[in-house]
Amino acid sequence: MWSDFFYLKTPLSIKIYSSVSELPENWNGMTLANIFLSKEYLAILEKSAPTNMTCHFIGLFKEGKLAGVALSQFLDLNKMESFGERDKCLKTAVRNVVFKNFCSHILIIGNNMLTGQNAFAFSDKIDKIQGLQALKIASEKLETIFKKKGLKAHVTTFKDFAMEESAGFKQAGYQNYFQYSTQPNMLFTIPSHWKSEQDYINALTKKYRDQYKRARKKAEGIEKRKMHLEDIIKHEDTIYDLYHHVAKNAHFNTFFLTKHHFRTFKEKLKDKFLFYGYFLDEKLIGFNTLIKNGEVMDTYFLGYDESVQREKMLYLNMLYDMVAYSINKGFKEIIFARTALEIKSSIGAKPQEMFGLGQHSNTFIDLAFEKIFCYLEPTVVWQERNPFR
Repeated sequence: MWSDFFYLKTPLSIKIYSSVSELPENWNGMTLANIFLSKEYLAILEKSAPTNMTCHFIGLFKEGKLAGVALSQFLDLNKMESFGERDKCLKTAVRNVVFKNFCSHILIIGNNMLTGQNAFAFSDKIDKIQGLQALKIASEKLETIFKKKGLKAHVTTFKDFAMEESAGFKQAGYQNYFQYSTQPNMLFTIPSHWKSEQDYINALTKKYRDQYKRARKKAEGIEKRKMHLEDIIKHEDTIYDLYHHVAKNAHFNTFFLTKHHFRTFKEKLKDKFLFYGYFLDEKLIGFNTLIKNGEVMDTYFLGYDESVQREKMLYLNMLYDMVAYSINKGFKEIIFARTALEIKSSIGAKPQEMFGLGQHSNTFIDLAFEKIFCYLEPTVVWQERNPFR
């Protein structure tokens, strides 16, 4: 059930919802530019969010009419089996201890499963500063809701924003929040004159055309198939094993998807969610997923058999396939998110620096938390590439 209205000092009021069925009928009218705030996507979170994640949906009202929407996620890291098994070192051990003991409960205004500004959308009927002020109060109300359940939010954070997007927070009263930067979002901008994959290939330097040819040659024998709902259900166990192998070997994790997550995605988003399987001798050895978000293509989770991936350059071929599809279908941009930075750079993605704002609930810890947080953030050393002529 949602809470009562919260009336603010600003001209706005807030409603906090825990179920998509309770959202106002005109909710989607606020989210036309971003599928990740739509009722259909929020229904996916409600049905198949990670087991350590609780989602709420925030409505901002002006004079009784919906004028803004937002998403919150509460993470309980005590339920995590692992934060990531790739790095075995003292820093990682210290990080795990700190997260378990001092910031295991994290309240996020935004979406921890995606990269980019998927936190809120405001109509032009409200001032952005007033909207941010209302979200700050909404976060405080959510802290109270969880505290009543015996779950104290150790850290409250607002994520992910480009530098120009983050400027309004200080004006809105976030001076006590520290600003942090995360690994960049890798963006691939598709020139308007590109109409096919061949246009992409022609734009590459000789070195990276040779890389493309070598990868395609290595992938001979692999069959790529577009998988429908019944196919996803049929191969669900293998899909999850492939995903889980990649996820647990990441630098850092704060959640793991549920086994039925991809099935739910296909059920709710239908043709806006694309699932491609890669088969070798009729065996599923990898998959990738894409989400159509207006003129932007968002890459989502993937999985693969590590032994085949190395031999067949499977991951690189997946990236080329994503680029080819997006060009052929007329998309303007591909969001490749924030993993595997160098290899994504080698196919043409460019880094966009991302920022967040955070605050620890303990005043004394908060004084040092900015330095601690920066230490805990996994450091990834990589070299930016420029594959184009």
